[in-house]
Amino acid sequence: PPLPPRPSSVLMPVALVVYLLFRSGESNHTIGLDGRRPRFDLGVGATLAAIIGGAGLGLYLIAHALGISLTVVVSNIPAYWWRDPVLVLSAAQNALLEEVVVVGYLLTRLRQFNWSDNRALAASAFLRGSYHLYQGFGGFLGNAILGLIFGRMFQLRGRVKPLVIAHTLIDAVAFVGYVELVGHVSWLPA
Repeated sequence: PPLPPRPSSVLMPVALVVYLLFRSGESNHTIGLDGRRPRFDLGVGATLAAIIGGAGLGLYLIAHALGISLTVVVSNIPAYWWRDPVLVLSAAQNALLEEVVVVGYLLTRLRQFNWSDNRALAASAFLRGSYHLYQGFGGFLGNAILGLIFGRMFQLRGRVKPLVIAHTLIDAVAFVGYVELVGHVSWLPA
């Protein structure tokens, strides 16, 4: 069998964010990327994942049926024993990258530049939606809405870790669920 995909340098921006925080006299605690509140982070993250993941799946299916969302194939990894763990790690990687850089760091810096919370939130959500345009307009819209929800939660709580947990769970269920269910259930676009 082929070897699993090699780790990429996708997490380098996360390391850069932590470095930049320390360089400016702050730390990963500034954006709530720490282990200070594990129960809170896990509880909020799991609750968000359940609510947003369920709603997101429903909206995706509706958008796909209306023709405003593409069929997104989450993986072309062959069905070897390591496929599902790789997909879960990929979900965690995506979550760390997006939530730390686009929510935690960007919103923190925009606030320090005296942007209003609403203006900063709109910019962060628009950015998040924009780099999901490869999924079609539905992908843009859904991710922009997710950006508004996650961004506001960060602005209110100052913690990015529950968002990383929620995003990881949402993507892990979507990635693994897709590869395990596609072709076996009629309602999942292939």
